[in-house]
Amino acid sequence: MARIAGVDLPKNKRMEYALTYIYGIGLTSSRKILDATGISYDKRVYELTDAEAATIRKEIQENYMVEGDLRKKVMMDIKTLMDLGNYRGLRHRRGLPVRGQKTKTNARTRKGKRKTVGAA
Repeated sequence: MARIAGVDLPKNKRMEYALTYIYGIGLTSSRKILDATGISYDKRVYELTDAEAATIRKEIQENYMVEGDLRKKVMMDIKTLMDLGNYRGLRHRRGLPVRGQKTKTNARTRKGKRKTVGAA
C-alpha cells in the first residue's frame, strides 16, 4: 500500500484515480503528476515500486499544495473574508450560502435543521 502526502492510497485502483484521494489533487492534476514522473495511468497502486512512489511524492511536494497546508490556507482565506466584513465574509459568518443561491427554500445543508416558528 502506497502512502503519499499522508494518505494511504487504495491498492487496487489505477494510479490516475488513486491520486485523487489526496485532498487538493483532482483528475487533471493527477494526470499531470503521472506525465511528469513518467508513470502509466493504467498502473495499479500495488504494482508501484518504492522508487516510483518516491518520485510521485517528490513531484507533489515540490509543485502542489495538498492536505494540511491546503486546508490551512483555505481556512485562513475564509477567516480573512470574515475579518474584512465584506459580503462573502458575512455570509460565511452567518452560515448561509456564499455563492448567490436562494435561501427561501433549499440551502438546508448550510442553514442546518429547520427551526419551526409559530405552530403552537
